[in-house]
Amino acid sequence: MKALICKALGMPDTLSYEEVADLQPGPGQVLVGMKAAGVNFPDALIIQGKYQFKPALPFAPGAEFSGVVLALGEGVKTCKVGDRVIAACPHGAFAEQVLVAAKQIIPMPQNMSFETAAAFTLTYGTSYHALKGRAGLKEGETLLVLGAAGGVGLAAIQIAKALGARVIAAAST
Repeated sequence: MKALICKALGMPDTLSYEEVADLQPGPGQVLVGMKAAGVNFPDALIIQGKYQFKPALPFAPGAEFSGVVLALGEGVKTCKVGDRVIAACPHGAFAEQVLVAAKQIIPMPQNMSFETAAAFTLTYGTSYHALKGRAGLKEGETLLVLGAAGGVGLAAIQIAKALGARVIAAAST
């Protein structure tokens, strides 16, 4: 399979596109044929060694993707080969095949494109965690979203509205 590989810490132009060994799922893992991957600011930090998570070299960067299940590891019962899925992983999404823990798999709606699905987990996951897990946002409360024009800001607006909050959105321009 082909993968974008980080062999030494540096900027994106230091990555190489290479042939690497095919992956095999272990117990509790799902092998997914990647169709689309999200590119996020943490990806740039990880390849420079400036992020809180530092994978061992060499590695394929990329933390969110969508694709089709190719194979299941022992004990996986939550999806089947051929399912369209969304997933997040610490790294590895910038490759034709991605191994991910079965608990990270999200079924992908049939009417959602692979491209839209690939940009879902980090923006919406970050916003949901902030609004529900940290802030405890409740119906009827008011939320001010700064940076409302970006991915996380737009997701925060949608999630807050779905939770019944009043939203005030602000952007720099």
